[in-house]
Amino acid sequence: MDLSIYFKSIIDSDTAAVVVCNTEHIIIYMNPSAAERYAKRGGASLVGRSILDCHSEDSKNKIKEVTEWFGEDISHNRVFTFHNKNENMDVYMIALRNDSGELIGYYEKHEYRNSESAEPYSYGS
Repeated sequence: MDLSIYFKSIIDSDTAAVVVCNTEHIIIYMNPSAAERYAKRGGASLVGRSILDCHSEDSKNKIKEVTEWFGEDISHNRVFTFHNKNENMDVYMIALRNDSGELIGYYEKHEYRNSESAEPYSYGS
């Protein structure tokens, strides 16, 4: 069974932005939340461009350092990058690997810290 359609559906329905890059730092996928979040920077048109073009020199260097670290060992898979106080959100870089454990890319993961305000099973969102 090809699970890729299910995995894409999971990512597409996530309310957190997901930006996936290959090891050359090219954005290969953005979910709808990411396209909306980064609309002022080009949104979905950023796919195919380097993520490094969207960052300061300091951030570019950090992204490259983390990616190198990911490549050093199969156990190097997650790095906390910053906390966004305005959104009470932690941001991580997460390694992506193929079935052999080879680094094939990375993505930015947002984890929001605010408690859910909806009532359980409220079907509104």
